[in-house]
Amino acid sequence: MEKDQIYMKMAIEEAKKAESMGEVPIGCIIVLNDQVIARAHNLRETKQSATAHAELLAIEKACNFLESWRLEDAVLYVTLEPCAMCSGAILLSRIKRVVYGAFDPKGGCAGTFMNLLTDDRFNHTSEVTSGVLKEECGELLTNFFKKIRRQKKGKSKIMDENTTSNF
Repeated sequence: MEKDQIYMKMAIEEAKKAESMGEVPIGCIIVLNDQVIARAHNLRETKQSATAHAELLAIEKACNFLESWRLEDAVLYVTLEPCAMCSGAILLSRIKRVVYGAFDPKGGCAGTFMNLLTDDRFNHTSEVTSGVLKEECGELLTNFFKKIRRQKKGKSKIMDENTTSNF
């Protein structure tokens, strides 16, 4: 199995941890010299924080591990294309390469909606590899949101039944 796929599988395991907590299943790992130096998954609901994205949490852990804000030779693996906020943090931390799975047509800023990571107007750019295990990464998200919609639909029916029985 190709190295990118091996590391993406690890990011997928992180995404599954998020899903088990009711979080959107997005996982991230950061690798330096073939060593995983950080792992994280989405914690926005748990922390009630708009910034608790998997990438930001992993970047913070990697910086703490290295005792440096510069992650110049690191590779970030994430199951969903980074958003504008995460792409900004990737650039600011000088991550060398980003590998992602599923594309994000509504907010992906690593090539789909726009591409901040390779825009040479910034003082740093990151190499981008997209679509690694995209089906598996995409299925996690699709199945999660289908489940959420079913749950909301079920709650809606219960509320409708309770409302009509009160009259």
